[in-house]
Amino acid sequence: MNRFTFITLVFLIILVAFSGCVGKAGEKVMKAEKIEVKSVFKNHERIPEKYTCDGEDISPPLEIVNLSDKAKSIAIIMDDPDAPFGTFTHWIIWNIPPTSKIPEGIPLGKEISKPFKAYQGKNDFGKYGYGGPCPPPGKPHRYFFKVYVLDTTLDLKDATKEQLISAMEGHIIQYGELVGIYGR
Repeated sequence: MNRFTFITLVFLIILVAFSGCVGKAGEKVMKAEKIEVKSVFKNHERIPEKYTCDGEDISPPLEIVNLSDKAKSIAIIMDDPDAPFGTFTHWIIWNIPPTSKIPEGIPLGKEISKPFKAYQGKNDFGKYGYGGPCPPPGKPHRYFFKVYVLDTTLDLKDATKEQLISAMEGHIIQYGELVGIYGR
């Protein structure tokens, strides 16, 4: 097999492998009503150091604009697609009661009871809860705070990001995201 054939074959394999990644959950997000998500930083602006590993490493406050009265729960996934070895998951939290204001400093732990009852999955730092931006020196990274408003609460006590996405399938009624930037 010559080099051109090999590269073409690898490209086709990658194309086929990723062609199904949007899948049903991705389609549902695209069909969900779009909402605005706000914080102490604006979309595509720098995340204050307080919310990173260089500061207090606490979750930032989030505000959900025009939350549906049909909302039964909220889930948040925060990840960094610019990480050196693929997307790095910083936070997975679900079954947040419907609220337009999520305060800063959500405590670590698999199951939390304050400021509301919710469950958190293990992030890629190996902890249950929020792990702030902590990129290697170089180009700043983008951090996506993805907010899913659901028409149900999820029957999950522990989940990976993939399991959470699967469980949300068919229940996403609103979706919004806030992108923060942080570099060192």
